[in-house]
Amino acid sequence: MAKVITRFPPSPTGHLHLGGARTALFNWLYARHHKGKFILRLEDTDRERSKEEYVVSILEALKWLGLDWDEGPYFQSQRLELYQKYAQKLFEEGKAYYCECPKEVLEEKKKKMLESGQKPRYDKTCKDKNLGPGEGRALRIKAPEFGEIIFEDLLRGKIVFPAEEVDDFVILRSDGTPTYQFAVVIDDITMGITHVIRGDDHISNTPKQLIIYQAFGVEPPKFAHIPMVLGPDGAKLSKRHGAKSILEYREAGFLPNALINYLARLGWGFGDQEYFTVEELIEKFDIKNVNLSPARFDPDKLLAVNAYWIKVSNNQFLLAHLKPFLSKKYDLTRFPEEYLLEAIETVKTRGKTLVELAEMMDFYLVEEISYDEKGAKKFLIPQMVPVLEKVCKDLENLPLEDKTLEEYFRSLAEAYGFKLKDIAQAIRIALTGKTVSPGLFEIIRVLGKERTISRIKKALNYIFENSF
Repeated sequence: MAKVITRFPPSPTGHLHLGGARTALFNWLYARHHKGKFILRLEDTDRERSKEEYVVSILEALKWLGLDWDEGPYFQSQRLELYQKYAQKLFEEGKAYYCECPKEVLEEKKKKMLESGQKPRYDKTCKDKNLGPGEGRALRIKAPEFGEIIFEDLLRGKIVFPAEEVDDFVILRSDGTPTYQFAVVIDDITMGITHVIRGDDHISNTPKQLIIYQAFGVEPPKFAHIPMVLGPDGAKLSKRHGAKSILEYREAGFLPNALINYLARLGWGFGDQEYFTVEELIEKFDIKNVNLSPARFDPDKLLAVNAYWIKVSNNQFLLAHLKPFLSKKYDLTRFPEEYLLEAIETVKTRGKTLVELAEMMDFYLVEEISYDEKGAKKFLIPQMVPVLEKVCKDLENLPLEDKTLEEYFRSLAEAYGFKLKDIAQAIRIALTGKTVSPGLFEIIRVLGKERTISRIKKALNYIFENSF
């Protein structure tokens, strides 16, 4: 088998979204699985809608996802001479001809065909005029008039188009720019693309592209048209379904490997396995295992996948991805890395996003905590003063081990006639300001004796100032 070369050709007319990212992922995985090459190119010939900010955004999103490319990014806007050279070759070989039909005339003919129930197609007015290049003239390819255009899709098997459904379509506009169909094929030929994995909305483009391959006498790549990603309601996926751009998912606190895992499982599977590392995906990915039924986006499932990867990830990895969220609010240089890693360990099983984790870590990173008003009134009460004072005193000499701390607080509750949960909640409020938090013993261990005692003393001051 020749070396596999795949490509991802986004148009920089918008940000990278889930559907495009999944297409990029499948091409990337296929290339990596076969130890081939993955090429990135930007189809930016739409001068009005293509913007530099979208180029930057797309590249940033792919880098964040870890979808590295071996060649590129190539820009179609920088390859115009190449397209013109290939178009000229077809003209010289008599496989294409120039057309001088005005746009308004073509539109009128199209309208009449539609009104009479015919499929709109060019009527070959200029085919035998033997026109050369000139102002206002577009170049059309000579399409076959009879027979069938056939290709074998890697997912769908044989697909057949009647040749008469394809007219002599334009390959070079009158301004010298290539049409989409032509530029794509020239790119794929010159870049040696062996496999084209793309959305099934491109199936209708394939016969035109095969005509161009045939005109050049070039073997076309293998095609695999994957089903689109739909919303939960079965409609085309859009923002109203809660779908965001890839970089918006980054800002919302999703891990790149979680998003990769979720995207891979949108229509592809390997047995009953739900969670995959990137290495496992590369090892196990086979395009033939893509389901032909459209995949449905499930935001709750994506959140669950993210929560799983947060839970099982290395703390160092989580810290690297948490820093942008934490740095917005805190000066992290004030804290030893080990302290931050220990704090992450206490919250990672409780959050579904990095945003939630950053919020949960708040009490570890502030000098002064603020109390949940309702919880403070309920648990920081005068009756708790002797208990808290004793904790401050005893903690100085107490080993910060779960078993020791549990035995200590149980004996304390018994001695003072409190329920253990009431003492625990009072100390929880004192240390975190909240009624819900990670395990109390974990918190004490991470904060350390000095911070723990200092915060309990501040809680005692709060009781004195508000109760006496």
